[in-house]
Amino acid sequence: QEQLVESGGGLVQAGGSLRLSCAASGRTFSRYVMAWFRQAPGKEREFVAAISQSGTITDYADSVKGRFTISRDNPKNALFLQMVSLKPEDTAVYYCAADPTPVWSRRRSIGSYDYWGQGTQVTVSS
Repeated sequence: QEQLVESGGGLVQAGGSLRLSCAASGRTFSRYVMAWFRQAPGKEREFVAAISQSGTITDYADSVKGRFTISRDNPKNALFLQMVSLKPEDTAVYYCAADPTPVWSRRRSIGSYDYWGQGTQVTVSS
């Protein structure tokens, strides 16, 4: 069982930046494909970004490409999401997720991820 804990959310003005972190508890973090998803009020949870086990391959939703950067530190069991040029439409609860049986082609599918954090709120004011 993997436990994930997000941090780093908050209130920021449009154009500002935030860095989200996700701490993993287990010893097999480096085996997982990791991802960030988000859920805005009244909307379905959506894919934001994913990163391969080694960190060499990344994927982004079109809505965040060029503004968000996903990264990981395997020795420290940590996942990050650097967000710049934030927009009001980025307002959501952000979740990190781990896929213990990773198939890269399914990286954008919510159902691929068995482990989820509790989420961290990001609010971008206009």
